[in-house]
Amino acid sequence: MFTEYFKTKKYYLSLIALVFIISLIWIVTVNTQPFSDFSYYNDLAISIANGGQWGDTYTTVGYPIILGFIYKIFGANIFIAKIFNLILSMVNNILVLIILDKVKLKERDKMIIFLLFVFFPANIYFNSVLGTEILFTNIMLISTLVFFSHLKYKYFIIGFLVALNTMIKPFFILFVFLIFIVNWIVDKKLINSIKNSLIVLVVAFVFISPWVYRNTKLVGQMTYVSNNGGIVLYINNNSQNHNGRWMPVADVENSIINLPEFKNANMTEKNKMFSKEAKKWIVSHPKEFLNLGFKRLYNTYYLGDDVGYSLYDTNFSDEVKHKIFNFTNFTRNLVFIPATIYILICSVILIKDLLYKNTLNLFKVYMLVLYYMFTCVYFITEGQGRYAFPVIFILIYFFVELMLTIFDRLNIKVGSKKVKYS
Repeated sequence: MFTEYFKTKKYYLSLIALVFIISLIWIVTVNTQPFSDFSYYNDLAISIANGGQWGDTYTTVGYPIILGFIYKIFGANIFIAKIFNLILSMVNNILVLIILDKVKLKERDKMIIFLLFVFFPANIYFNSVLGTEILFTNIMLISTLVFFSHLKYKYFIIGFLVALNTMIKPFFILFVFLIFIVNWIVDKKLINSIKNSLIVLVVAFVFISPWVYRNTKLVGQMTYVSNNGGIVLYINNNSQNHNGRWMPVADVENSIINLPEFKNANMTEKNKMFSKEAKKWIVSHPKEFLNLGFKRLYNTYYLGDDVGYSLYDTNFSDEVKHKIFNFTNFTRNLVFIPATIYILICSVILIKDLLYKNTLNLFKVYMLVLYYMFTCVYFITEGQGRYAFPVIFILIYFFVELMLTIFDRLNIKVGSKKVKYS
């Protein structure tokens, strides 16, 4: 028993060590330069490190604030930010391993999931990108781990983590609804589900409130953690957007940015004007909205163009970049497409189990609801390949479950024993 335990732990430690070396080689040899949003985060982090203002309320600044403190301690250098990413990635690997232990999967299944996760291309090349994805995923995984723990005050802790991640991506406040839905579906105790989700919501708002107060004081009227939600809705939901991707706001027909009242408005008022116009268009163009929504999901889950962020301004030839894109996109879809199909199957099975009051798998329900939380947000707002980063673990889990279920039906052995995956 001890020998088997040692071999298992050695397997996981070896994978973590190997992926660390590969990722370190990547960030040392691939000299990725920040641009667009990534350049903004880096510049803001440098400003914060030098005592400058913590943003202007336009977008959430959780990542630049944390990176700014890293710069303050170790110096404002892009390579320092990449090393920070690498450390967070290793922590993410360990968190995934602990979560898999918590939910008591079969060792063989856990080994396969972990292998695919640590070596998934995005988990390596994103270490060179100065974006929010790795840190955001880190806090999401910690929230997941706490949820599956038996801590007495776990919902208070989750509330704090929700606040922290909302400062990185505002939509994470929706995690409150995940707590409610998962608890209600599995435990079927409505009052208890409401209580737990309310604890998370109240604690989250308590920790967010100082930033809301700061933004409100800065703008002069009640302002949430950021002011870019409206423009994201507006540029992604209009008759000139045909691809479900970012477009210049000036290219929207009769763009409201040309109106005198818009030009004279403050940032919060502009945000509200953008939101109002976007919602008006969605209501009056339901078919076009649905079409754009599915295009956004395609861009997010099945177009792995996010590898381009890690190749920006490097010395790779276009031919090499094209080959890297083809490889990462093929790998992505090899996992994501079957996983998505199985998620839909599991969703139907879940509905059937609910109707017949069958026993439910808490982890599977949690993963399904978490997937749909992200998917609904992307369906409404914007589609980009990098937005799939936090969902990698979820899709790998369902992919492995699907494959092992198929092997079981075909009586194919995986490991030393015939598959019996539940």
